[in-house]
Amino acid sequence: MLRFPDFDRVFVLRTDASNVGIGSVLLQEYEGQYFPVVYISRKLLEREKAYSVVEKECLAIVWSIEKLQRYLYGRQFVLQVDHEPLSYLNKARLSNPRVMRWALTLQPYRFRVEVIKGKDNIGADFLSRVV
Repeated sequence: MLRFPDFDRVFVLRTDASNVGIGSVLLQEYEGQYFPVVYISRKLLEREKAYSVVEKECLAIVWSIEKLQRYLYGRQFVLQVDHEPLSYLNKARLSNPRVMRWALTLQPYRFRVEVIKGKDNIGADFLSRVV
């Protein structure tokens, strides 16, 4: 069940990528449970299917944040990913030029990265596979 966004509450963005698509769910917490505000997903382009796992996961993050800009820009939010290397996205010097470009694209946004278990990333995982 979708909920209306409450801009006084913190948004939680969960993203995921598969070999065929990317997906994400924007959530907010009410009474100890997360409720979805928005679902988005899309198929990967042919050239994107050749990306490495880290690049696909990073693409999911960048694409989702840009699509959900009206909810996320100018406020602190939590980014939950199930891919451990992305927890260093806004901290490390990256050797991959594509990921480095995307990291620079995300600089105007204020977010905290949390790594969650894949089994807890149900919505985004499902959306990334059924596109």
